[in-house]
Amino acid sequence: MVDQDQHVQALRRLDRFSYWTDSNFRIPLTSFRFGLSPVIGLVPVIGDFVGLLLSLYVLHQARRVGASRRVQGRMIFNMLVEFVGGLLPVVGDAFDAIFKANTRNTELLRAWLHEQVDELPARRFPWWTLIWLSALLGLLFVAAVLILF
Repeated sequence: MVDQDQHVQALRRLDRFSYWTDSNFRIPLTSFRFGLSPVIGLVPVIGDFVGLLLSLYVLHQARRVGASRRVQGRMIFNMLVEFVGGLLPVVGDAFDAIFKANTRNTELLRAWLHEQVDELPARRFPWWTLIWLSALLGLLFVAAVLILF
């Protein structure tokens, strides 16, 4: 059974989390945004490990809503790319600000959840209800005509 409310709540949490870690700050006079993740990543090695640990939150939420192993694998790949890229001196901090693994992973989960909703069996049209209701209304109409005339 798909718990759509649980999915919506998870996506809201992840949107907030991704905003804070990937897009909270804007460089003045530009449209470029970055979050706490690249700021934390400025601390050599330790900052990148902390960023990786923070990114595990998105994976945890994906597991809670039952995301497929494929989606989880892609999330882990994104996390590792950002981690390894962030380890590079100087360039790694810029890479961390540009790559935005948490936002990418939130979008992966969002796409997967939408896919799941689309794959739910379509609700069948209640033909028998329509036929019986039409027959009943028809009988009531005939009875009303006979009574009035």
